[in-house]
Amino acid sequence: MGTARHDQEMSINAIRSLPKITDPLERLRLQCLARGSAGIKGFGRVFRIIDGNNGRTLDFKEFQRGLRHYAVMINNEEAHEIFQMFDKDGSGTIDFDEFLVTLRPPMSTARKEIVMQAFRKLDKTGNGVITIEDLRSVYNAKHHPKYLNGDWTEDQVFRSFLDSFDSPYEKDGKVTTEEFMNYYAGVSASIDTDIYFIIMMKNSWKL
Repeated sequence: MGTARHDQEMSINAIRSLPKITDPLERLRLQCLARGSAGIKGFGRVFRIIDGNNGRTLDFKEFQRGLRHYAVMINNEEAHEIFQMFDKDGSGTIDFDEFLVTLRPPMSTARKEIVMQAFRKLDKTGNGVITIEDLRSVYNAKHHPKYLNGDWTEDQVFRSFLDSFDSPYEKDGKVTTEEFMNYYAGVSASIDTDIYFIIMMKNSWKL
């Protein structure tokens, strides 16, 4: 959905910008984007696994473990600085949803709206979660270059798309609003104009 070329350009730009950036949060964002569209979403998954008690909060030790687990190059001092930005009340824990929302590259309202429009179309039950079956019924694999040149079957194209939502550790076959938005925030970072982004979404999801 974020085409491979966009992903590659985004990774290259993120890696190129990194040495110039001193703001620790921006450095963390760029390191996630350097992994392509699914980078921030993958980071979110790591924290979800670490947050064993599902409290949606992390203390500093858990936060550090997540950074290590995802192998981002952030030193202790920078990790502290990022943590303190979010621990506004000094409670020693941060809200991880708030953290991920801030980490996402900013998206214009028009882009967020079209992403939500796609999600609502897929979320047949309206419960804020879409399943593999929901995706399968709408996603059009036939526009994929690897299908067109005969390398992959429709099923292989679909599986590869799905893998960008399901992490290797946790193939739950479900996609939440947050994961969908995190994924498209990554795709959005590689697309300059709102118009192009909206056209891409409309074609992908027949909106």
